[in-house]
Amino acid sequence: MSAETSAARGQFIRRRLQFRAWRGARPFWAGLFIMIGGVPIMYFPYAHIQLGHLTLAMSTTAGAGSLIIGVLLVVLGISLWFQKYIRTFAGVAAILLGLVSIPVSNFGGFIIGFLFALVGGAMAVAWVPGEPPVVEGTSNTGAAPQATDPDTTALEAVGDGMSGPNDLSGTNPANGANGRHSAG
Repeated sequence: MSAETSAARGQFIRRRLQFRAWRGARPFWAGLFIMIGGVPIMYFPYAHIQLGHLTLAMSTTAGAGSLIIGVLLVVLGISLWFQKYIRTFAGVAAILLGLVSIPVSNFGGFIIGFLFALVGGAMAVAWVPGEPPVVEGTSNTGAAPQATDPDTTALEAVGDGMSGPNDLSGTNPANGANGRHSAG
């Protein structure tokens, strides 16, 4: 064992932990599934499969549509890796492109691409950023506000909720309206 071996091992561990932290902060697996779903959708319409001495040409008239759907799925998967806040749009778009691929490109890449796009899109829509880890001995109170995701942040109530200054309905129990408006 040389000194270089232990340094290389330490660097490998450090890079692996960096990748794990990067992967955990975004919908990594959803993007990977969507990209994997795009490959068979764009490959099979242009494939020439050899079965012994028989060549099976899968070229169809919808090859351009299949290529566009496959490339869009790959781009959506890469976008999920680097722009995690578009997860809802990318997930819904991946699901819709997977559904469109069924009639356009050989049953969605022989169902393989369709299923990967569908599962990846569902994972992208369902993914939510995790809570940042709390270091022992510190608290989150009094610190700068945490960056929150606008899609998943709950709105805080203004006032007491019953007869606060923002209650413009006129139907709360405090003013006796009991949910009904009088005609005058």
